[in-house]
Amino acid sequence: MSAPNKSYDPVEVATLSPDEVQRMVDDALAAVAAASDLDELKAVRLAHAGDRAPIALANAEIGALPPAARAEAGKRIGAARAAVRTALAQRQDELETERDARVLVEEAADVTLPWDRLPAGARHPVTTVAERLTDVFVAMGYEVAEGPEVEDEWYNFDALNFPPDHPAREQYDTIFVAGPDGTAHSGVVLRTHTSPVQIRAMLSRPLPLYVVSPGKCFRTDTLDATHSPVFHQIEGLAVDEGLTMADLRGAIGAFVEAMFGAGLRTRLRPDFFPFTEPSADVSMECHVCRGASTRPGAEPCRVCRSQGWIEIAGAGMVNPRVLVACGIDPDRYSGFAFGLGIERTLMIRHGVTDIRDTVDGDVRFSRAFGMEA
Repeated sequence: MSAPNKSYDPVEVATLSPDEVQRMVDDALAAVAAASDLDELKAVRLAHAGDRAPIALANAEIGALPPAARAEAGKRIGAARAAVRTALAQRQDELETERDARVLVEEAADVTLPWDRLPAGARHPVTTVAERLTDVFVAMGYEVAEGPEVEDEWYNFDALNFPPDHPAREQYDTIFVAGPDGTAHSGVVLRTHTSPVQIRAMLSRPLPLYVVSPGKCFRTDTLDATHSPVFHQIEGLAVDEGLTMADLRGAIGAFVEAMFGAGLRTRLRPDFFPFTEPSADVSMECHVCRGASTRPGAEPCRVCRSQGWIEIAGAGMVNPRVLVACGIDPDRYSGFAFGLGIERTLMIRHGVTDIRDTVDGDVRFSRAFGMEA
C-alpha cells in the first residue's frame, strides 16, 4: 500500500496560490463593476463565474494537492467564488433598479393630459330647465302633451278665441307658411305659442284633463338680449269640474317653490289674453333679495331691478268660448291655463343676462351647466 502524496510541484498548482486567487477575484470584481447593463453583466458572469472561469479551473486543481494542503486551498477558492457571486448579485440588483427607474422615465404616461382629445360636451341648459319644469308638473299629476310645430291657423288662433283682425295674426308677429301657389296666408303657420297643443289635448283626451306642453315656438322678433325669433315655452292646462282661480294659484305656488325656493310669495295682477277670462299676470317675489332691495338704503338687486317682484308667467281661467270650440260644456267644466318662457326661466334662475347665449352654439356656455339630468 503506497503512502499518501505529501509532496507536489508548486508550479503545476500555481493557480491555487493566494496571490493568484486574489488576482482572479480582483479581475472578476473589476469586470462586475464595469458592467453597464444587464447584458454585459451576463457576459461577466459567464467569464468569471461559469464552468470555464479561471476560479472554476483553479478549483479543479485542488485534487492535485496533498491532503494536508487541500483544506486550505478549498477555503481560499470557496471564499473567492463567494465574493464573486456576492458582487454579481449586488450588481444585478443595482442594474435592475437603474433599468426600472429608466423605464419609468422613458415610458412614463403623462396622466395630466386629457385622455380624450374630443372634449366632453354638455346638455343644453334650455333642455335641462324644460325637463325640470315638466317634472314639477308631472309630480303634481299632469301628463305631457306634444303637438306639431307647423300648425293649422285654426288651432293656433281661431280655437283660442283670437278674432280675425287680431294683431297677432299679422305677418309682423306670425310666420306664415307659404301655400302651393305662393300665397302668404295659406292657413298654416309656425306656431307662435304651445297653446295649440292644449286645443288638441281637449279634442282628443277624456276629461278631466291635466296636461303640460313644453315645446318650441316661432315669432318674427328681432334677435337681441331679451328676444329671439325661436324660443321655448311650457304651458299647463287643467279642465275639470269645479276648478277656480284658487286652484290656479296653488299650481303656480307649487311651481315657484320647486324651481326657485320655498317661502316665495306670488301675486296675480289683472291682464288680458283672448283664451283666458279672467286673465292674470303672474309675478313672484325676487328669489335673490326677497324684496329687501326695495327698502330705503338697501343694496340694489340686479335680478329684480330693486322692484322686489319678477314677472314669470301669464295665466287665467280658460275662456268658455275655447271650451265650446273643443266641444266641452262650460256649464259643467271649468279650467285654468298658464304659460311661461323656458329661456326666461333659465335667465331668472341662473342669472343669464343675454338670451343670445342660449342660441349661439358656444359649448362653453352649455358646459358651465354640466350634465345635469
